[in-house]
Amino acid sequence: MTSTSPATVASAARTVGRVVLLSAAIAASPVILAAGVHANPGAPVPDADHELGMYGDPVAAAAYWREQHASDCGEMAVADVVGEITGREPTEQQMITLAENTPSAGGHGPIWTPTGTTNIADLPVLLWHYWIRAENIQTDTDTVARKLGGNHKVIAILNAETIWNRPGKRNSANHFVVVTGVDSKAGVVHLNDSGISTGRDEQVPIAVFERAWAPNYNSAIVTKR
Repeated sequence: MTSTSPATVASAARTVGRVVLLSAAIAASPVILAAGVHANPGAPVPDADHELGMYGDPVAAAAYWREQHASDCGEMAVADVVGEITGREPTEQQMITLAENTPSAGGHGPIWTPTGTTNIADLPVLLWHYWIRAENIQTDTDTVARKLGGNHKVIAILNAETIWNRPGKRNSANHFVVVTGVDSKAGVVHLNDSGISTGRDEQVPIAVFERAWAPNYNSAIVTKR
């Protein structure tokens, strides 16, 4: 049988007392512990200023806007996105030449002809020529904002008459634009719109954008990282 001296017993009692006091302090201070765990929330999301409500960087993207001179808004939107990602924007003629000589994903001739229209399914094909992966999705404005905040690029197909507030049919999707920013606090969507001379960082109310976007079921091309 092991013997225990009085000094050893006293030392053990003091140790137990300290443990009890420490445990009580921890139990009484859960907020302090939680604050310590979450003191470093990590880096902010790229291209998103959540304090201002801005997702994307329309100011930087505006440098890549160009006005179109043919029926090639889809090709011009691709050129804009290529410029934003690589810093080397193809010219309008380079895009036309590429689209004229690239088979459509639908299998009905080339992607672009002077009298035809470009299918949204062909935009990822053109982007891939520049080693940019993208997908064709149906989505909503909140998701687009998150994508822009995550440094993705977005092309949407809209009704031009609605965006420009001009007479005409408003139930068809007939124009591609680059969505460069969503300002949730101001309630504004920023666009690079090659179809009009004032299309550099064009700003429209979110409600107008969503009406113009609806005819083709909120279809968009979103780049992958």
